This record gives sequence, structure tokens and C-alpha cells, in this order.
Amino acid sequence: MALWTLHGDGQLKPGEVVAPGERLSWGKTVGLGAQHVVAMFGATFVFPLLMGLNPQLAVMMSGVATLIFLLVVQGRVPSYLGSSASFVGVATAIYGAGGNPADLTGAMLWVGVLLFIVGVIIHFAGSRVIHKALPPVVTGAVVMLIGFNLAPVVAGTYWPQDQWVALFVMLVVVVLSVGVKGFLGRIAIFLSLVIGYVVSWLADVLTGPITSYSAAAGEVTTHLRVDWSGVDAAAWVGFPPLTDLTTWQFHAATNVVGIHAPSFNVAFALIALPVVIALIAENTGHVKAVAEMTGENLDRDMGRAIAADGIGSVVATAVGAGPTTTYAENIGVMAATRVYSTAAYVVAALVAILFGFSPKFGAIVSATPGGVLGGITVVLYGMIGLLGAKIWKENGVDFGNPVNLVPVSAGIIIGIGNVSLQFSPEFVLGGIALGTIVTVAVYHLAATLAPKELRDAAGGAVLIVDEPGIWTDDDTDEPGR
Repeated sequence: MALWTLHGDGQLKPGEVVAPGERLSWGKTVGLGAQHVVAMFGATFVFPLLMGLNPQLAVMMSGVATLIFLLVVQGRVPSYLGSSASFVGVATAIYGAGGNPADLTGAMLWVGVLLFIVGVIIHFAGSRVIHKALPPVVTGAVVMLIGFNLAPVVAGTYWPQDQWVALFVMLVVVVLSVGVKGFLGRIAIFLSLVIGYVVSWLADVLTGPITSYSAAAGEVTTHLRVDWSGVDAAAWVGFPPLTDLTTWQFHAATNVVGIHAPSFNVAFALIALPVVIALIAENTGHVKAVAEMTGENLDRDMGRAIAADGIGSVVATAVGAGPTTTYAENIGVMAATRVYSTAAYVVAALVAILFGFSPKFGAIVSATPGGVLGGITVVLYGMIGLLGAKIWKENGVDFGNPVNLVPVSAGIIIGIGNVSLQFSPEFVLGGIALGTIVTVAVYHLAATLAPKELRDAAGGAVLIVDEPGIWTDDDTDEPGR
């Protein structure tokens, strides 16, 4: 990656834009890097927390993955790689099947490998190959079922721990996301977590312990909402903890592991691999958004960017952190500042790595009350699901066409309802994995069997706005049903 050239005199004048290969003065660049850290911070440690992984390690590895990404794309695509939300459902499914964090990180590592392979294919063959295999109707459906599959986790694990704090935090998320303009609105999740944390502590002080469902005990108990025993014992400076999962009892809802080696299981890998579709969609959208903002054609960098995310995910999961993905939160920072310098992202990555050397920070995050997570996830999981609908809308997918409607309907219900197929006592395929397989395979089966006019109209590349639908009665020339 080439060094950056100084933009003018190092200052940003009104109306100017700082290109990816440029930088402002180092003082201003450090300030912009700090903004990027705050933007990615909340989501980067919330998602590992929801997956039973170590937030301190996740923040550290997000910085490492970002540096890898910038190196692979040669500094042409400004991006921060934070923890991916798409794997929370995978974690729930693997833990529900008796797996532990090593099984989870092993399964997610294979997703990183597959994402790297997809990136290499796109780099040499072009993105047309992927778009043909995964048209917008399929991509949107998979993203939707990944998000909505998580609804039982909110209802059964987080919300019951403190329903009133969860309701309050949910409202805070909505108010900050919609009612607050600018940078504060873009870090609504982080601010809501902090506010909910403080409210839970005040509730302990004013009303004492709560009698509710305890994720630690797996039953209703009387306990404090905020337990800082682990925080008091944690050091201010040090590496994330090293965990030997062969000798450690793990409880998915409460225990947060540290550095550990992944474990590989074919059945668990099959649960995780469908998420690669969501990651392809995220990365593609990110590169397109950056290209539009910077005015540069980044199509030739698409494959590099996807492959770089795959490499970053492999490196992160290899030491026990979660996979990474490009962050829309940081696109918001660039849009607000009009500074697209990758130098700011290097600063952000280095700051994140420094945060990773504080076990005290990791312990504070890990002590986040379940009610707070309930209020955040009830919005967050729904937003993930609705991103699928956003993909459909932006690509003009027509659900009047049965080629789109029928296979997607089946896949989404299978994914959301955790419908399963049991092949043997040891191997069960269900939920996200089965829903994705049905969506992709049955879509292509339907497209093969359908008449040419339906098949040609099913791609979703063009939205016809002057006709009520694609169905036409040959005799009357009137729209059909």
C-alpha cells in the first residue's frame, strides 16, 4: 500500500473531498480515526457478546483484519472491518446442538475460506458469475431468514431477564436512531447500550436485586442486574484471556471465552456456510457505496475486497474471535466528513488493537445486563432481517412471478421456524442452513422448469413501474392474478 499524499496544506476546506490515497495533517487524521473507532465500537463488541465470544479479542482482531484489508485492496477501498452480525443465529444453532465456542469459530473459519475463494473468482471471472448463481431474490431471502431466525433468542434468553429495562432500551434505540441527527444517530446502538447499562445499575441501587430469568442459572432466580465481580478481578493491561475449552465448562448465555483454537465439525460448518451469501451482499453493497461517494470506479476492486474480508475473517476466527465484515457505520462517517482517506482507517485499526490489550475493558463489556441486550437485539435482529427486503426493493424483485415467490416462501419459513431434516442421530440439517439450501436450490429448479417468459422476468434487474404486474391474459390483455 502506497503512502498517502498530503491533501493541499493538510486542511479540509469547504466543498473539498479527501481521496483514499490522500490524508490531512496527522493531527486531523488521528481525530478522524478516533471517530471511526467510536462508529464501529458498539456493534463490534455487541455481536461477539451475543455469540458467547470475547469482545476484547474481537475489537483487537477487528483492527488486525482492517489492516489486512487495506493492504490487500492496496488502499483503494476505505473500509473498517468489524464483527459481523450475520453469525449470531449460527452461534445459537451450534450451541443448541451441543457445540461450544471452538466448534463455532471452526465453523465460521470455513466461511472465511469460502468468502476468500468467492473473492478470487470474482477478481478473475467478474461479478456476473456470482450474480447469476445468487440473484437478488435469493440474496434478500437468505439475509432475511438469518435475521428473523434470531427472534426466539430475544424472546427466550434476553428479554425475560429484565423486561422493563429491555422495553426502555428498545425505545432509546428507536429515539436515537430516528430522532437524533448526525454522528450520534449513527452510533445509536452504542449509546443505547451505555444508557441501558447505567439504568440497570441505578435499578439495582434503588430497588435491589431482580427476581427473573437468569441466563447463568437457566431458571428464575433473585440476582443483581449488573455483576462486576469479573471486572474487579480483571487487569487493566494484558492480552485477552487464554481459554482451554477441553477442560472448561461452557454456558452459551453467560460465559465469554478468550483466545482458543477452533474445532472443525462438518455438521456445524454446514450451518455456518450459508452466511457467506449475506457477506457477499454486504461487501458488494459497501464497495458500490464507496464508489458512488468517491466518484471512482471500484468494480475491478470488488474481488479483492471480498477476498480481503475472507482473509481477515480466517485470521480472526483462527485465534477465537468472530468473523469480520465491512461496516456501514463507517460509511456514514465518511459521508458526513467527505474524508475518504485510508490513513484514518489505519489509525482506527491501531487504536482498536490497543483497546484489545485491556482485559478490564473486556470484562466491563462482558458484564452487560441481559435486559439491555434484549432491548438492543429486538431492534437489531429485525433490522438484519429487513435488510433482505431492502435488497428486494432496490433490485426490483417482482413477487407476482411464481419463480420468485414460491421457492423463497418455502426457504424463509424453514429458516425462521427452524424446520429441520434429520439424516442420522448425529447429523441434523435445519434452520438457516436448510432454509438457505432450499431457497437457492429450489429457486434454480423453479427457474429451470418455468416458461422462458417467466424465467427472463424473474431476475429483478429492471423494475417496470408503468404496469401493474407481469401476468397478462392473452385474450383480454388485462393484468391477471
